[in-house]
Parts: sequence; structure tokens; C-alpha cells
Amino acid sequence: MNIGQASAASGVSAKMLRYYESIGLLPKAARTEAGYRVYSAKDVNTLRFIRRARDLGLSIERIKLLVGLWKDRERSSADVKRVAQEHVTELDARILELTAMRDTLQELADACHGDHRPECPILRDLEGGAQAAASRADLPNHVGTPMRGAAEQQRRAGA
Repeated sequence: MNIGQASAASGVSAKMLRYYESIGLLPKAARTEAGYRVYSAKDVNTLRFIRRARDLGLSIERIKLLVGLWKDRERSSADVKRVAQEHVTELDARILELTAMRDTLQELADACHGDHRPECPILRDLEGGAQAAASRADLPNHVGTPMRGAAEQQRRAGA
């Protein structure tokens, strides 16, 4: 089947199909004499596998690993489970972060009168957050910023 047919059968766009080929996630397609790509039922099955993995939010690196495990009939299911569990752990962390963000925004929205007055706790909080971030950048030993002043001198002196 041609690229359009493979795309329709797998649910993966032709653009993504070419990309997956270029990064080695899908083997290079056979070509007709005219140079058109030709995909097999096996290729479409692999594309469906990739599509489902992407739907579950797996990274390309993890999908490559899973495709390799899927094709390896000697592999242990424990290897597959480990990859899935790592992703679940990352999803749990993201869920916690998103929940905290949602709760904060909901509290701010609840505190906002939402009327004709200019006073807005949402904007005040965002402004305060920007000021706090700027203040933290000036603190010595702040994560992600270089040490300054006395703390830097002590570090250089080996104290």
C-alpha cells in the first residue's frame, strides 16, 4: 500500500510516518520503480503500535525501546513492565503538578470579584510571583543561579 493508504489504515499522518522512518522507529519503506514508498501490513501494524504508544504519552525513546521489545520474542515481560511503570511514575508526578496548578488557579479565580473594579488577585499573584523569582535570583546558593558574594568566596577558599 502507498503512504496515504498506510496513513489511513494506521491513523498516523503521512508526515509522521516519514518522520518515524527517518529516525529509525519504522524500517525504511520499500520503493516502487517510480520511487514511491510501499508499506506492508506488518508496517501498518507497527504504525498502529506506535500510534497507541503515543496516545498513552510515551516518548519516542520509550517507544523505540518498546518496539524493540515487542519484536524480540526472547524478551522478558518484566522489561516491558519496567518501561510502563517508569512512565506511570512520571505521569503521576505530572498529575500532581497539574493538580497543584489547577488548585492554585481556582483559588485565585474564586478570590477574584470578576466585576468592573480593577483590583484582581490573579494579576497580583502573577506579579508577586515574578517579583519573587527575581528576588530569588539574587540570593546566594539559589538552585540554578551562580553563588555570589561571601558564599562564593567561601567556596573558592575551600571552607
